[in-house]
Amino acid sequence: MSARPAAGTGEDPGAAAARLTGRPVTGRRSLSGSLTEVTLDGGHRVMVKRADDPGAVRAEAAGLRWLADAGTVRVPAVHGHDRHWLVTDQVPAGRPDAGAAARFGRDLAALHATGAPAFGAPPPDGPVDAYIGLAAMRNVPGTDWPRWYAEHRVLPYLRRAVDDGTLHHGEAEVIERACGRLPELAGPAEPPARLHGDLWNGNVLWGADGRAWLIDPAAHGGHRETDLAMLHLFGCPHLDRVLEGYQEVALLAEGWADRIGLHQLFPLLVHTVLFGRGYAEQALTVAREALRR
Repeated sequence: MSARPAAGTGEDPGAAAARLTGRPVTGRRSLSGSLTEVTLDGGHRVMVKRADDPGAVRAEAAGLRWLADAGTVRVPAVHGHDRHWLVTDQVPAGRPDAGAAARFGRDLAALHATGAPAFGAPPPDGPVDAYIGLAAMRNVPGTDWPRWYAEHRVLPYLRRAVDDGTLHHGEAEVIERACGRLPELAGPAEPPARLHGDLWNGNVLWGADGRAWLIDPAAHGGHRETDLAMLHLFGCPHLDRVLEGYQEVALLAEGWADRIGLHQLFPLLVHTVLFGRGYAEQALTVAREALRR
């Protein structure tokens, strides 16, 4: 079964995999309009992902390599990429269990501890103009987390939601006021962590090897509580064990649970831009709760 060629190319996923890996292709299975499982000569399976924007491919490949360089969480190896195609290892599927979840928590804490040069720092060789899912995301470095988070992770999506008519100006002012209180609500200052950046449950694969694997990063330097807040927002199997494992390696600062909503403003507004009003209501609820504190 063939998949749609990437914009500006005449290749299909099998041809792209053969070219980027240098190995013959013996089979392929389309999983979606942009993702294909390809079998290489010898039986090795890879995932071939298509993107129309070259910056998206470059950002994802750089993010996967940056996470892998930490030697902590498991990420699929990158076998090759160009302007429109990314080829990575396939992760054989397993099932989540409490032990794997606790190990994932420990690995995630170790990943965060490897750090980043600044909040908003892109991975080495990663572009400033990156993506989170299908939404554009700019990696602009900063040293003060509350100010950086407001200026580069919350307000850009808030402005777009207003421009699109998903949020009204009066509602946007509520979120802007919550951003104004970030310096007093953000908790103790922490150094920049090495983030996955889009850590919802769909980007956590539970492998047959009993480990959690991370895919599709929007990697950058950020606050470690942001990754954990996203796991809370969209759910994660055995999340309590993930958190226990995390705190075995690195204790979270006092009051971290009260700050989950503030860290969720970023993904909630991204989802508002991509998917509409339901996420806007959640973002407004978070902002109003912050203003009552």
